[in-house]
Amino acid sequence: MIENLETLVTLSKTGTMMEAGTVLKISQSAVSKRIATLERYYDRALIERHGRRVVLTHHGTRLVEKVTPLISELRGVFLEDNALRKGQIILGVSEAILASWGPRLFAQVREQMPEVELIFHAQRSPVVLDRIRSGEYMVGLCTGSSDADMDLQSEVVRLEPLVIVPSALENIDYKIGDELAVITIESRSGAWRSIEDDLKRLHLKREVSLESFFSVAQMALAGFGHGLIPAGVAATLGIPEGKLIPLNGVGLNRPVRFVARKSMFSQPLIQSFYRAVAELAAKI
Repeated sequence: MIENLETLVTLSKTGTMMEAGTVLKISQSAVSKRIATLERYYDRALIERHGRRVVLTHHGTRLVEKVTPLISELRGVFLEDNALRKGQIILGVSEAILASWGPRLFAQVREQMPEVELIFHAQRSPVVLDRIRSGEYMVGLCTGSSDADMDLQSEVVRLEPLVIVPSALENIDYKIGDELAVITIESRSGAWRSIEDDLKRLHLKREVSLESFFSVAQMALAGFGHGLIPAGVAATLGIPEGKLIPLNGVGLNRPVRFVARKSMFSQPLIQSFYRAVAELAAKI
């Protein structure tokens, strides 16, 4: 029964049988069978089909609202009883972090804590937060503001500077505070909410948005416009510092946060891991 309920919760997030099957690593027909089993058990229609899309009925929505916290708690118990006992930490990391300075940070953490096995998952920050809430990940290292995450323990471990990559690396006549159109990250990213107000303050206007900071950087290098990206992304791509316009001096940074469910954060192993991450991240 738990498998079937998990399938309904996943389907409510993905919106299609195919995407739900991909997330759960089962076939599309298996997703349909599990939902059908639930509908027979509860004697209620739980979903409605609109072409390939699926939406929950009133009864389906109520069921998902009731069982989601229960499923999260069950996953949390599994993680605490099994992963922690084995000395494992399952963590989700923002893709831009894990593709830039993150691996060096975690290599240093591993030197300090050789007894711990780190199991990594690279996701966008909103996905990391969702999977921490659902009990799939134990902790996360992600970006953005914590204003909407009151249900989670969230600690800022680093303020990563942002920089402007001039289009095609050509010299531009720009002073901080001038109006400038830039390519940068899109609104659904974790970082956008934390930098949006500062962009307005500095008269930087997002002209084009992309799903990845690395894509922003490559488009700027190719001459499609000026790119606004984290300094770590620029360093990873080998962009000369002398060609960049730094913005950390005027307070344009993206916060990097260590996040966990409150019950998980209190675990001794997670506390030790957090202290190691915070100490080393501050030195980057």
